Amino acid sequence: MKFLRCKEIPESTGFSVGIIGAGPAGLGAAGFLKCRGHDVVVYDMLPEAGGMMFFGIPEGRIKKDKIRQSVRELMDAGVKFLFNTKVGRDISLEDVIKSHDAVLIATGTWKTSDMGVEGENLPWVLPAAEWLVDVHLALYGYKPWSEVTMIGGRILVIGGGLTAADAVTVPLTYSQFKDRVKELVLSYRRTRKYAPMRENEMNRLEQLGAKIWELTQPIEFREEDGRHIVKFIRLELKEAGEGKRPRPVPIPGSEFEEEFDWVLKAVGVRPTPPFENNCCGIELNPDNTIKTDERFMTTREGVFAAGDVRHGASLIGPALKSGLDAAKSIHEYLMAKRG
Repeated sequence: MKFLRCKEIPESTGFSVGIIGAGPAGLGAAGFLKCRGHDVVVYDMLPEAGGMMFFGIPEGRIKKDKIRQSVRELMDAGVKFLFNTKVGRDISLEDVIKSHDAVLIATGTWKTSDMGVEGENLPWVLPAAEWLVDVHLALYGYKPWSEVTMIGGRILVIGGGLTAADAVTVPLTYSQFKDRVKELVLSYRRTRKYAPMRENEMNRLEQLGAKIWELTQPIEFREEDGRHIVKFIRLELKEAGEGKRPRPVPIPGSEFEEEFDWVLKAVGVRPTPPFENNCCGIELNPDNTIKTDERFMTTREGVFAAGDVRHGASLIGPALKSGLDAAKSIHEYLMAKRG
């Protein structure tokens, strides 16, 4: 994975671009813009670049040394990184905008979606994406293990996407957890045939030791005499129209209850722009993605958005392409300013 795709850096154009977020979209844009001679500053809330692909994904699914090597190439080319700097907390978005000739927001999707289920905010029901980030911050020495929730016993993971797959893989394979796990169950509301993680990935999780409960969905979390109870309902699939996955429909009277020590919710993630709606003249869409035009420009002149914070949760490839496409628009915008 390469973010810098030129052998020589051209003479500086004198334009400065601020990029908020050092995930695939932000890093891809940084490489493109540096190769066009622009000065680039990347702001990121984490202590190292890579975003979710570095801190959210297990080593077995993506090689972290390759990411580090590609980031080092950006640094050697002159891209400046400001780590542990969260825009909106450590520095205002308005100050970032005023410091550069153009800004790209590429802050991704860092919050687990709510299920809308009673009891989902109990302390033993954890958002999977955030928990995975905590684990990898500790694994790479950026926070003490004492600050990570050390799950064990009987664990439930909810979801059918790659975050759910990672939330199963980490407890079953990482030395810090695997001896603590007595049983791990993955609950998915459809069948493995329709899982976003794909059927072969779900089969792999089974081979690791996970139990797969297809066509099940938690509908309540509660505590009872010190026990952690999860109430489920069984589902059946109904046709949802041409080209769509079948729709899971609850089966009346099929409720059942199970006891778990910990639950990891991996039911989707929400975009996390570094501002509230209409801050700095930038509008959000109803789904919390940033509103842009076809040039990736937001409702604020000179401010662009790319990656998952623009189009919703996606894989690394689409996020990287989005960053590159936005960077092309930024380059054209800056060249037009030059006249």
